[in-house]
Amino acid sequence: QGQLMESGGGLVQPGGSLRLSCTASRMDFMSAHMCWYRQAPGKERELVAQISSGSTATYAEAVKGRFTISRDNAKSTMYLQMNMLKPDDTAVYSCNAHFPSTSTDFWGQGTQVTVSS
Repeated sequence: QGQLMESGGGLVQPGGSLRLSCTASRMDFMSAHMCWYRQAPGKERELVAQISSGSTATYAEAVKGRFTISRDNAKSTMYLQMNMLKPDDTAVYSCNAHFPSTSTDFWGQGTQVTVSS
């Protein structure tokens, strides 16, 4: 069974930066469509950014120009570089691996990001 493990969350001041990592195991990472989601207290989960197996990236409007998604297939790891963080970015960030050929999804356990002064 595939597994995903996030790391890199924490407390940061407004305007600061964090880099999240999502490391995959026991799956064909190179074939996976990878996503970062976030869920703030009292809000629905939202898609933040996604990157295809061919490394095409798309972003939610709220994070465009501030966040960068990337992947390193050799390390089976996806990243989310978050710059110019705002209090509204506070949420639990989770990574998802989707395999279109089998409609299979794997989820990480999530990592907390708190933006506060």
